[in-house]
Amino acid sequence: MDALITAADSALRTLFAPHRASRPAPAPAAADALDAHQRRLSAALMRVNHVGEVCAQALYTAQAAATRDPALRQHLEEASREETDHLAWTRQRLDALGSRPSLLNPLWYAGAFGLGYMAGRLGGDRVSLGFVVETERQVEAHLQGHLDRLPATDHSSRAIVAQMKEDEARHADQAQAAGAVVLPRPAQHLMRLAAKVMTTTAHYI
Repeated sequence: MDALITAADSALRTLFAPHRASRPAPAPAAADALDAHQRRLSAALMRVNHVGEVCAQALYTAQAAATRDPALRQHLEEASREETDHLAWTRQRLDALGSRPSLLNPLWYAGAFGLGYMAGRLGGDRVSLGFVVETERQVEAHLQGHLDRLPATDHSSRAIVAQMKEDEARHADQAQAAGAVVLPRPAQHLMRLAAKVMTTTAHYI
């Protein structure tokens, strides 16, 4: 019952409550200078990144609920708190760009929670950690792609994405060091396919 209450509380906070970052948003190198087209592109990319952080909250919450190892649960909860910084930063940047989060965030959250819980319950802790590693590696590559696409003059968005990329790489390394197993290639492929559907849709909706 406690796990269910915690999971429900996390979902409501992630989807509907204002988010408070424990760290200030990364400082841009210079003032932003965006035309209307560049602003729309930046907003679409940051909306996708915000969706990714919604899913990260769902994944870590589900995996923490699924594990019976207190140390692993603490590790996952700590990673989730750091991902909350990303959630706050991307939402703040969306607001600054005059845009909004994805309208489908509840759907993305539910799907990610289900995958995380299933990985933890059916595969055990090492598979759950492997799921973290594969997810974070894919997110890291995805963020690098956004750094390549963001306007060069959108210094604020680029600073946020660069810090997120660094944090995600560290989360993957920590999960690897904790004993993660390498997921089978079909599982990796399905994860990439699901991520492609999500990011393509969130770009517009």
